[in-house]
Amino acid sequence: MSQIAKVETFILSIPRTTPYLGPLGPGERVNSRGYLVRKGNGTLYPTVDRSVVVRLTTEDGAVGWGETYGICAPRAVCEIIHDLLAPELIGREPEDVEQVWDDLYGLMRVRGCFGGFHVDTIAALDIALWDLRARARNVPLWTLLGERQHDAIPGYLSGLPAATLEAKLAMARDFAALGHTAFKVHAVVSHDGIVEEMAALRQALGPDAELMVDLHWKFTCEQALDLARQLAPHDMKFIEAPLKPEDVQGLIALGSRSPIPIAAGEEWHTEYEARLRLAGNTLSYIQPEMGHTGITQFLRITRLANAHGVQIAPHATIGGGLFMAASLHATAVTPGLWRHEWQHSIFSRSLEMLDTDMAYRDGHYHLPTGNGLGAVPGPAFWDHAEWVG
Repeated sequence: MSQIAKVETFILSIPRTTPYLGPLGPGERVNSRGYLVRKGNGTLYPTVDRSVVVRLTTEDGAVGWGETYGICAPRAVCEIIHDLLAPELIGREPEDVEQVWDDLYGLMRVRGCFGGFHVDTIAALDIALWDLRARARNVPLWTLLGERQHDAIPGYLSGLPAATLEAKLAMARDFAALGHTAFKVHAVVSHDGIVEEMAALRQALGPDAELMVDLHWKFTCEQALDLARQLAPHDMKFIEAPLKPEDVQGLIALGSRSPIPIAAGEEWHTEYEARLRLAGNTLSYIQPEMGHTGITQFLRITRLANAHGVQIAPHATIGGGLFMAASLHATAVTPGLWRHEWQHSIFSRSLEMLDTDMAYRDGHYHLPTGNGLGAVPGPAFWDHAEWVG
């Protein structure tokens, strides 16, 4: 396979009518730069679905696609690629993808860049390199990653983006009538109260539904423990992201004391972050996010989880569908899988951007069947993408 000759970036912006996660609550707003500012977690989200897509071209004209977070300040992501990473990637071989990840990561290690935008950008390049490798062999990506464990990947429904509790319950009943059995809600939009919302959902969906809540890093260890005790009577599958990401020891301590299993990991970029938190042996689920990890680190993180006996529930977030395809390929070879998150309000919109047969039906993801990722930008992508360089 020939060497990388060209690196290009695109900002993909897909308009939406309902804000991500659901309508704004009292006192919440859109700021002057078009970001939602929610009181529930103080974290910015854009008013559009947005990501950064990369296209790598080799000397012989082969193309590989990757994608990462571009939710906030997407031009910063593009600048890191063009100013820091592309000069070191050009001339490299796609066959060396794992070494390339280590080399690009090491460029900024002494400057403290072990996460954030810098590692997000590596994720996009990593996905594109893996895509190139598989396309060169005319095989689906998963065949390069390991032994296939799952023909179809079980999912769980994430998000009930309605304005009122009554409307959320109606939406949940509608999904249950379609055969869905696992539901996660987002505490940042639980305006009627987290415990109250989960109690209402349990009553509406019955004892057999699996219920989870994403706490969006809102609490201290003691606050999260108190909340877990209040939620315990409602038979929760897990509580997700209960503490600020920086509180490593608090997360380990909470896992040892909570009556409800703890899930974490969507914000982790690397095996190094995962290792610190798994060392306590108190987490029940980890949630690697392909848009942060890329394929190389996704695989390394899941191997660590398997070694610690922790179940894997990959995360899914705002994107154009390319890193979602990568996540499904990596998940297909992952032992210890519980379910993969299905953000229904995003996935269907992402499919509209792509040429792919990737699908979600009957409570399961179905992998794209083409070579590489099995997904490339379609006509609608080019209507919503801005070429940066």
